Amino acid sequence: MRVQILDEAQQDLIEGYHFYEGQEEGLGDYFLDSLFSDIDSLQFYAGIHPVFFGYHRLLSKRFPFAVYYRVENETVKVYAVLDCRREPSWTRNRLS
Repeated sequence: MRVQILDEAQQDLIEGYHFYEGQEEGLGDYFLDSLFSDIDSLQFYAGIHPVFFGYHRLLSKRFPFAVYYRVENETVKVYAVLDCRREPSWTRNRLS
């Protein structure tokens, strides 16, 4: 299965990188490595995650982030990579 990271999700990853890199040098790279590993796992496990706000939600293994995606015609489309520490209403608005 093919995985496509949409522009909005790429921007989420960039923002997460800058946040963690600001905390400690090198942590931003670790953040990206971890999240890309989680996203890559969707090639094999897409569609098994619970649905929230109309999207499947994969929780990251290392960081408090969730990957929101849909499976469309043998392609996994990643719509957002969001910080789970935010208010649920913010997440709902971001995904609508």
